[in-house]
Amino acid sequence: MSGRLGIEELIKDPAKTKQFVEGHRFPLVEGTSSTFVWFGQADAVSLRHWVFGLESSTALQRAPTSDLWYLTLEIPAASRVEYKFEIHRGGGSEWVEDPLNPNRARDPFGANSVLQTHGYEVPLWAQPDATARHGTLLRLAVESAAFGGLRTGAVYLPARFRKTRQYPLLVIHDGSDYINYASMKTVLDNLIHSLVIPDLVVAFTDSPDRLTEYASDERHARFLSEELLPHLSSRFPLLDKPQARCLMGASFGAVAAFSTAWRYPGKWGRLLLQSGSFAFTDIGKHNRRGPLFDRVVEFVNAYREKPSAVSERVFMSCGVYESLIYENRSMLPMLSATGMEVRLVESRDGHNWENWRDRLREGLSWVFPGPLLLIYE
Repeated sequence: MSGRLGIEELIKDPAKTKQFVEGHRFPLVEGTSSTFVWFGQADAVSLRHWVFGLESSTALQRAPTSDLWYLTLEIPAASRVEYKFEIHRGGGSEWVEDPLNPNRARDPFGANSVLQTHGYEVPLWAQPDATARHGTLLRLAVESAAFGGLRTGAVYLPARFRKTRQYPLLVIHDGSDYINYASMKTVLDNLIHSLVIPDLVVAFTDSPDRLTEYASDERHARFLSEELLPHLSSRFPLLDKPQARCLMGASFGAVAAFSTAWRYPGKWGRLLLQSGSFAFTDIGKHNRRGPLFDRVVEFVNAYREKPSAVSERVFMSCGVYESLIYENRSMLPMLSATGMEVRLVESRDGHNWENWRDRLREGLSWVFPGPLLLIYE
């Protein structure tokens, strides 16, 4: 019994519910058709998803004389879509995860159900590998004059770390979230073990006020370039050249990485920017994304007026189901025209941590090729 045919038969015969549920995976995926199913009493049921370009709330149909609700959408192969059901009862509503779908994605706000269409798989290198040696996470604490207080985070040292060697440095914005929701430590362990990237020292940084400090804040750029970098250089044997230093971040974190390199040209020779919130205006100062983006728009508009090479090599990634895909595509030719080596990778995914996780192998190996790909000099 195929998924779509099964739905049609189930509508005619609700008594087959148990057999139908036990015999299928949910959502039901057939080619480019994905059918979402929910069972229960409700006044209405809606699908809430994060695919830019589709209605964010789409009603499920109720099968006659049953508690079966269903909706079929056309979603391309190799897609990954996070969603919830909104259940309407008695004038109110609640958002719930799909009880029939075991696939979950966690983020700082909770968890979402995940649709995985044909062709999408969780990368093996993002999963624990018993043969990979584990790196070490140490506590990071830096007194910051720029911010007037203590800044904390973590430092990753590779399993083969030796004080007699020198290492490239990767600095990651929203470091705790990358560890917790993008499997960053596991990814580093696996990619270093497989020689896809070289042994790295990685600084995981966090901000108590990221929407302010990551929005092209001069204090943040000064903290990274004049305080954090010297602190790390005094503690660990780091290669002292721009091409051995990379700033990385997602969303507002990508803005923070790029604007820091802009304020300190020649300091950070590598950038890894994921789903960058590079909002700008073509005419005037009107910002359709709201006041939180005002300072970002001001920075990006200033850069667009006078583009310059702020780094040597820039890796960008963005999901085609994000509203930010337009801005990221617009940045590519402008950055390339400055002489920087720029690469943009797109995916059928949205603005979320597992999308950013899935692009890590390609991004990290492009900014820091390992012995398997290129002898690091």
